[in-house]
Amino acid sequence: MSAKTYEVRTYGCQMNVHDSERLSGLLEDAGYVRAPEGTAEGEADVVVFNTCAVRENADNRLYGNLGRLAPMKARRPGMQIAVGGCLAQKDRDTIVKKAPWVDVVFGTHNIGKLPVLLERARIQEEAQVEIAESLEAFPSTLPTRRESAYAAWVSISVGCNNTCTFCIVPALRGKEKDRRPGDILAEVEALVAEGVVEITLLGQNVNAYGSDIGDREAFSKLLRACGSIEGLERVRFTSPHPRDFTDDVIAAMAETPNVMPQLHMPLQSGSNTVLKAMRRSYRQDRYLGIIDKVRAAMPDAAISTDIIVGFPGETEEDFEETMHVVREARFAQAFTFQYSKRPGTPAAEMPGQIPKEVVQARYERLVALQEEISWEENKKQVGRTLEVLVAEGEGRKDGATRRLSGRAPDSRLVHFTRPEEPVRPGDVVTVDITYAAPHHLLAEGPARGVRRTRAGDAWEKRNAAPAAPSGVMLGLPGVGVPAPLPPATTAGCALD
Repeated sequence: MSAKTYEVRTYGCQMNVHDSERLSGLLEDAGYVRAPEGTAEGEADVVVFNTCAVRENADNRLYGNLGRLAPMKARRPGMQIAVGGCLAQKDRDTIVKKAPWVDVVFGTHNIGKLPVLLERARIQEEAQVEIAESLEAFPSTLPTRRESAYAAWVSISVGCNNTCTFCIVPALRGKEKDRRPGDILAEVEALVAEGVVEITLLGQNVNAYGSDIGDREAFSKLLRACGSIEGLERVRFTSPHPRDFTDDVIAAMAETPNVMPQLHMPLQSGSNTVLKAMRRSYRQDRYLGIIDKVRAAMPDAAISTDIIVGFPGETEEDFEETMHVVREARFAQAFTFQYSKRPGTPAAEMPGQIPKEVVQARYERLVALQEEISWEENKKQVGRTLEVLVAEGEGRKDGATRRLSGRAPDSRLVHFTRPEEPVRPGDVVTVDITYAAPHHLLAEGPARGVRRTRAGDAWEKRNAAPAAPSGVMLGLPGVGVPAPLPPATTAGCALD
């Protein structure tokens, strides 16, 4: 009898992407195999939705997908459907009421129960809904099926102690819980031994790390400790909160060679009035002061951000304050979002909800300004020689253009002419930048050098057999690979 196949569909933030690697590992540990690439929708034996609850249409998207699978499941009685993640934590029994063909509903705190719940649903022939109120096991202690041979997420904490009025995530992920530093470093060392050369430290509020263990400088110490791990070439982290961004972290970034000159730090609004209404515990001067300190310590750092447009009560003057910060900060990239009302958050009940047409007009003005700045900042890279970590899945037109793609140390996306010698994802290519666009750089000449790495060896070993099918379908760009400049994370989600 052949093994049952599975497919995981992931929506939302990097924390969900990382959780899906755990879900895949749990299923494979239980004897399931990934559905072969190209498997038609509804043909996998188990379909798992790892959901996000941040955006306004998250519910509609989930129930639309579930509705499409209903007739397929009716034709295949053995097929099972599971729903997990933040929306499952929030809606609980509602999911089974709206979609009674769902077999399992599990939350953010008990992802390790998925195989048991699937088996229980099969035996009892009824839906299993199990939502834990607190974390049962830190996700990193669970089996994993990582999506990349050369880059990896490493979770250092879960949960969030902030109370931002637009954000539902703390209610769904719980209070912050930190991992022990020794456990984190042991995981990093194990990953490096397997060939990983880049890690991204991950947390809902990553630089608040230490609050749970009583050490205010724990995060900067962790960054410095990563610097002593031989073979680890690139360290990144996402996402920090301006409230907790301290000088010791800036010093650790600047003084630790393998910590990359890149920072994603959500702004959300440039208006002090709106920041106060959002319950963000910093103001414009504080935010721009951090930017100045980072640039003084690391002049070439690429800084990106998240911004919400149209928060309740936002006036034209408030919006102009956001535009002012964007001009002053000169972000390499900004992920901009129109405010999305989420039931259960204080902001959803606030007076002064902004008309859609006003929000849209402001959003378009902000995007136009940021596009202009991104292009100007990228043009400054022309003529520079950069080391590019070759990526997989980042250059959608690479086949047609005979190029490869990867990330510079500051995380800018670089497309470059394919060298004559073999190059694998995970290898490092040194190139001269010849052209800049708002969202990528181009190196059209011959490469200055190619460095084959253990990461490339690991990728080659993983792909020596027939290509491993991708059972994780992401709702984010850069399928399966940690993208150092975050893909469009949802404002107010787990990583703000």
